[in-house]
Amino acid sequence: MTTSQTSETAAGGPLSPTYRHAVLADVPALVELVNACYRGDSSAGGWTTEAHLLDGQRVDAEGMAELLGRTNTIVLVAEADGLLVACCELQRGVNGAYFGMFSVRPAIQGGGLGRQVLAEAERTAVKEWGCRLMRMKVLKQRPELIAWYERRGYTGTGKTEPFPYGDETFGLPRRADLAFVELTRELPAP
Repeated sequence: MTTSQTSETAAGGPLSPTYRHAVLADVPALVELVNACYRGDSSAGGWTTEAHLLDGQRVDAEGMAELLGRTNTIVLVAEADGLLVACCELQRGVNGAYFGMFSVRPAIQGGGLGRQVLAEAERTAVKEWGCRLMRMKVLKQRPELIAWYERRGYTGTGKTEPFPYGDETFGLPRRADLAFVELTRELPAP
């Protein structure tokens, strides 16, 4: 599956990514991209960082390979000029699709690519699985991120979920009050 769309880089230049499903050969690039977006010094270049909330890796190679091996999951990647510039996880469920692991290279965040990748993810969930609902979990301590999703039609369900303290695969918490809120959006019919 490839679809070209236009975006703008943070510097204002055009970016025309293509979209496809990730494969095992993408694991090193995916691990680097996701960790660069969420944790450590490199994440400070974008606005999606969680480094002030969590330490440690966001994902490792073993976890990414396991994710790619699931039959109910797609990791959607966006590429431009041979470089992986964005990705997200889509997981088919009984009540629609779950959207997660959303990552856009920090240096090009804020130029519209994230909005386009989210739209492509929604189209993919509808086209491939017939899903009519997209849901996600966002750290409640990220009000700017929640507001970004709300501007794209997502609403809070009122459901919260405690952060899985003690499970280092989710990261090393820097505070004791972390929790997730659920957001959903009805997807248009194909």
